[in-house]
Amino acid sequence: MDQTETPVLDALEEYRVKGYTPFTPPGHKQGRGIDARTRAVVGHDVFASDLLRTAGLDDRTASRSVVERAEALMADAVHADHAFFSTCGSSLSVKSAMLTVAGPHEELLISRDAHKSVVSGLILSGVRPVWIEPDWDAELHLAHPPSPAAFEAALDAHPDARGVLVTSPTPYGTCADLAAVIEACHARGRPVIVDEAWGAHLPFHPDLPTWAMDAGADVCVTSVHKMGGGLEQSSVFHHQGDLVDPNALRGRADLLGTTSPNVLIYAALDGWRAHMMRDGERLLDSALTLAAGVREDIEAIDGMHVYRDEFLGSGRAFDLDPLQVVIDIAALGVSGYTAADWLHDHHRVNLHIADHRRISAQLTYADDAETANVLLTALRSLAREAGSLAPSRAVDVPSPAELRLEQAELPRDAFFAETEQVPAYDAVGRIAAEMLTPYPPGIPAVLPGERITRPVVDYLVSGVRAGMVVPDAVESTLESIRVTAE
Repeated sequence: MDQTETPVLDALEEYRVKGYTPFTPPGHKQGRGIDARTRAVVGHDVFASDLLRTAGLDDRTASRSVVERAEALMADAVHADHAFFSTCGSSLSVKSAMLTVAGPHEELLISRDAHKSVVSGLILSGVRPVWIEPDWDAELHLAHPPSPAAFEAALDAHPDARGVLVTSPTPYGTCADLAAVIEACHARGRPVIVDEAWGAHLPFHPDLPTWAMDAGADVCVTSVHKMGGGLEQSSVFHHQGDLVDPNALRGRADLLGTTSPNVLIYAALDGWRAHMMRDGERLLDSALTLAAGVREDIEAIDGMHVYRDEFLGSGRAFDLDPLQVVIDIAALGVSGYTAADWLHDHHRVNLHIADHRRISAQLTYADDAETANVLLTALRSLAREAGSLAPSRAVDVPSPAELRLEQAELPRDAFFAETEQVPAYDAVGRIAAEMLTPYPPGIPAVLPGERITRPVVDYLVSGVRAGMVVPDAVESTLESIRVTAE
């Protein structure tokens, strides 16, 4: 296919050049109804390009197949059979994939480091999860993707499971041995969904970790807004092979998605794909070189250490995305929460992940020497000032064994059960009716249907007091927790 084509951008430009007059939504009528203050802050062109998908970007019957052509170009660019655009983020995409592969009460093998959107998919579908344990680093209190052997053992123990869902890369940039996992699953005739939300850039440079489609995945979900050039909420899920029906996949997405997609998201996806096909390898070359230099410079800052070798090897991750710069600051005596807040307040720097001992900076193809210098200046300042900051409150991080909870009920059953709100420590021994998810990275510590234990409550309560954010809890202070009624 001609990868210089941009069907969505062309259609959008044509609409504006021809000067159509809409008597349809959106009600602002391409910005004519927007007040001066809103227009000044957001920009007139945003509203001028806000159209309906049909009777706007395309004609009433979508006879020009504008979006479908853009999806086909995306699939061709990244070596997939099909690509589907989503304007509801990868949260919708991964749910669509799950609902395609497994039905109510059927088993799906899932790595326990899954994002909360996967748990939402379990709640919606009634699928029964079989959790695959990650490779836990007990010293660093960090989870890496499960090993191929862990997936093989689960497949042998659950031969009726409908498929497998694996998260790779993780928000910390660590990657599974996808080729080996997929080979084991395909040998048993089972499809593999890869939640590769952090990997939209992977197809476009040979020195990055293996792209899921190249590893043989059946469905792969990417959040283009995370590491690519998409607008927030933009996602693409890709498909190949005959283990998953692409028509069923599209149907599940249609079931969950909006009937009023924002074509600005389609336009950015279309433009980013063409950009990557034209300049992606060169831009990512520069980003990788920049990241290598940034890593070295941070390593030279007293009290900071950039992870690399600690993340790789037997019992750890198979590969690492070097654009995720994860920094251990335990030697500074402050938590990642305190450090992130200080950098935001004093240097106007927003970081990717903050936890009890780490901060991370996400670099992309859009970064350059100027943004790297801002980061390094801020980090050097943090190292100088850390001693004057209030000591961080301790977080009671459990052992890996204590983090694992009994799945006493299906997530769906617990979520929709009669519930009650009880003081946090009265929830010990009770069955959770809500997700409790430190965010970022968005991996739930407690799922609906899991039996709550004292060590996990200690972890979450002490974490919130130290600065952890748990936004999906009914009461985010965690003074109380929602459980199923007795």
